[in-house]
Amino acid sequence: MHKDSKRREALLYHAKPTPGKIQVVPTKKYATQRDLALAYSPGVAEPCLEIEKDVNNVYKYTAKGNLVAVISNGTAVLGLGDIGPEASKPVMEGKGLLFKIFADIDVFDIEVDTKDVEKFIETVKNIAPTFGGINLEDIKAPESFEIERRLVEELNIPVMHDDQHGTAIISSAALLNAVELAGKKMEEVKMVVSGAGSAAIACANLYVSFGVKPENIVMFNSKGALRKDDPKISEMQRAYATDKHYDGLADAMKGADVFIGLSSGDIVTPEMLLGMADNPIVFAMANPTPEIKYDLAIATRKDIIMATGRSDHPNQVNNVLGFPFIFRGALDVRATKINEEMKKAAVVALANLAKASVPEQVNIAYGETKLTFGRDYIIPKPFDPRLIAEVPPAVAKAAMESGVALSPITDWDKYRDELLERMGSDNKMVRLLINRAKTDPKKVIFAEADHLDVLKAAQIVKEEGIGEPILLGNKETIIELKNEIGFDEDVVIIDPKTKEEEERRNRFANAYWESRRRRGTSLLDAQKWMRERNYFAAMMVNEGEADALVTGFSRSYPTVVKPMLELIPKQQGVTRIATTNMMMTKRGPIFLADTAINPNPTAEDLARISLMAAKTVRMFGMEPVIAMVSFSNFGSSSDESAVKIRKAVEILHEQHPDLIVDGEIQTDFALNQEMLASKFPFSKLANKKVNTLVFPNLDAANITYKMLKELNKVMSIGPIMMGMDKPVHIFQLGASVEEMVNMAAVAVVDAQEKEKRLKQAVKK
Repeated sequence: MHKDSKRREALLYHAKPTPGKIQVVPTKKYATQRDLALAYSPGVAEPCLEIEKDVNNVYKYTAKGNLVAVISNGTAVLGLGDIGPEASKPVMEGKGLLFKIFADIDVFDIEVDTKDVEKFIETVKNIAPTFGGINLEDIKAPESFEIERRLVEELNIPVMHDDQHGTAIISSAALLNAVELAGKKMEEVKMVVSGAGSAAIACANLYVSFGVKPENIVMFNSKGALRKDDPKISEMQRAYATDKHYDGLADAMKGADVFIGLSSGDIVTPEMLLGMADNPIVFAMANPTPEIKYDLAIATRKDIIMATGRSDHPNQVNNVLGFPFIFRGALDVRATKINEEMKKAAVVALANLAKASVPEQVNIAYGETKLTFGRDYIIPKPFDPRLIAEVPPAVAKAAMESGVALSPITDWDKYRDELLERMGSDNKMVRLLINRAKTDPKKVIFAEADHLDVLKAAQIVKEEGIGEPILLGNKETIIELKNEIGFDEDVVIIDPKTKEEEERRNRFANAYWESRRRRGTSLLDAQKWMRERNYFAAMMVNEGEADALVTGFSRSYPTVVKPMLELIPKQQGVTRIATTNMMMTKRGPIFLADTAINPNPTAEDLARISLMAAKTVRMFGMEPVIAMVSFSNFGSSSDESAVKIRKAVEILHEQHPDLIVDGEIQTDFALNQEMLASKFPFSKLANKKVNTLVFPNLDAANITYKMLKELNKVMSIGPIMMGMDKPVHIFQLGASVEEMVNMAAVAVVDAQEKEKRLKQAVKK
């Protein structure tokens, strides 16, 4: 992507439609005067008085218990250095966003305008009553050490400087597993650390707590190995200073078991790796350029166990595996601090999670047949949904056992259920979808690429590695728009109407005519239609010149779907095409079917639509739990609409007894587990979380998905075409850029699935 274009996109993202990335949202009713009188004067006086009697009641009556402050003075921001408190605010807001989406923790970001250690500490202490925890961020060393030490000692809420401890916790988990795989012992490994800042010191300290001997660690700063006779090194660095002389990094790495990189890119050579011990462990965590590139490292040594800070290689050391879940556990037991026992508990939980069987959802997200513990999988993936249920309980237990928990947990099963429920509001599924598409990008036709928003979507798909766009439309217009938005990547551009496409048009027309000549289509008609981009695009997919197709931005759905149904065959065994929309609701993803094709399906049609929806849900790594909804509950009406739903359920129960599906049922009962279990305990849906709704007709499904989308601002992905033999997906008229990118990702994943099924069929 052109640098100016990327800069503009980043600035627009932060500026529009509302400046910033986080906001405060009311959690109580406020519709009536009565509500407002409870929220503020006079009702608010009652909780105030209760807190005055017992300060611990602040956790009962306010948001303190789920509120973390992300605090910085902007002296060591990312790779930007000392840029000041105001300039650091976007980063702190970003950290707040990560807290929310990964662990459902609310955040106020606070930027403090002082470099004076005492003033900074005093400021944080003075505002601490507001918060349940303090996350220190981007404060330069050595001041950061003193600030954290003092605040941990002097406050009675959890405090952690994530820059120091985040990387230490995640890399410690990776190190435990790597040492085990290498057949070595923590007490015996010889380690070289490149970098001597706060993160490096915190990493070394935590490694030592797990058994690594300080005398077996050689630590380098930019001037060389830390030496005991150097008066300029800090007291914390002195613990890893040596009397030995090393002629640089290469000399120190001879015979070393472990290399830890927290410095700068491309400083380790293949020769240095070759000089290390058998089964070397190399964590090259400089970002975006590691100390040695992953591909070069694994090409140099087949026995290497390698981790980086990058997401495009195995074993990413990503702080998001740690801080949200550590604070979650600390907050939930009202810990007075985050101590070493809690950090070590997080390390062990992460290390153990990498050894556990990986859910299919995670395998699918990363395009793996089966992720298993080994050299390429020593730490969990950031998208692993088990993190929220494994790390916080481990941290909470450690807090209780070490005596810093003021509100111990007694029912751990209930606590885990509550943790999993917190994740319902997260759009994790979108990240999973995009990530999976990127594992095996496909050629995707954008049939209306001479529209600016469509071209923007294609640009994102290309630059993010989601797919390889093929742009259809007026070539001059597309090139002009590409220049305007800084889309300077090389992509295929095709204008089906031009003379240079005549041979391909005729070839497509002949193929189309051959398939339709006994259905009233003439060769002349076929030749004429091939000048239309949707017909041309569909034939490109049919003929294997592209893997997938997305279209529909500028025309009505029925107009666009017609050529697709004419040109693209149905999957084997499918008699009727249908669609589903995946709605990213607060309770998690919910699939709605059929939202775009069948006005009034029969009971048999509804049964088939349910089966196709189930297959689509599984494509996203989820097990379908299907409610077939109606205005009626289990026979309470004999209306034709309710009866056909009932009949469809009977068909499915008889022919597919293992499928979790039931109805007819009203939507509120389907979505409310307590109501359903209370009134209809016999249902297959009882005590199950419904994730798929099948509607009796198109009116109900289409109205529901559009109402959810507009009134609740629920993100919608779809309509996803079901039952087509090729990956063809149609946007809603006027879809947003984000919606088109997501649909392109769906098309890529669909192409991956169809390719996989074809290979399996060939093997049989």
